[in-house]
Amino acid sequence: MLPDWLAAAATKPLPGVFHHFEGLLRGWGYAAVGGVLFGENFGLPLPGETILVAAALYAGTGRLNIWLVSLVAFCSSVAGACVGYVIGDKGGRPLLERYGKFVFVTPERLDRLERFFERRGVWIVIIGRFVEGARQVMSIVAGVSEMTFKRFLLFTTIGAALWTVFWAGLGYFAGDHVETISHYGTYVAIAAAVLFVAWIGWHIWHRRNKKRSD
Repeated sequence: MLPDWLAAAATKPLPGVFHHFEGLLRGWGYAAVGGVLFGENFGLPLPGETILVAAALYAGTGRLNIWLVSLVAFCSSVAGACVGYVIGDKGGRPLLERYGKFVFVTPERLDRLERFFERRGVWIVIIGRFVEGARQVMSIVAGVSEMTFKRFLLFTTIGAALWTVFWAGLGYFAGDHVETISHYGTYVAIAAAVLFVAWIGWHIWHRRNKKRSD
């Protein structure tokens, strides 16, 4: 029998936007977490961060195990990223050239991104996982850029571990305060995205100026 405090928590709905995932988690549990994160990591526009936080909140009420949530999230993220890499390696360039316009990836930008990836790919694979949009396409770009699979696997594993610990920990320990904290987390994510894009832009600009001076 559950303790009174845990039984009360188990009947309490998840707060805010996370409540929308409660039915999915109740019906599919760990499979829901794994499926969403697997799909997101090879390019599908799915709410990976939100469902991971929701699952961690659900685990906080005793209805899931936080260790299993984290393990499933980590393994699914790495597996999905590997699928994305294979897509890029086996023909992702034509795919990105055809559909990249929907995410503002033009052939010219893709050329620059590939060259940048060759030099700074390690940091893109790790830091880009925390940037919405970059997380969905970086594995495909890594495959297109011909980064070796072993190198990609090593650093996407590091990135997935850091990302999983951060968001699962946020949901599990924040409890009823998760909405307030997640707002700050969103601001941090936006700031990280801006800095990430600015960092890439600076390197591209610097390289272009260097070529002009040569």
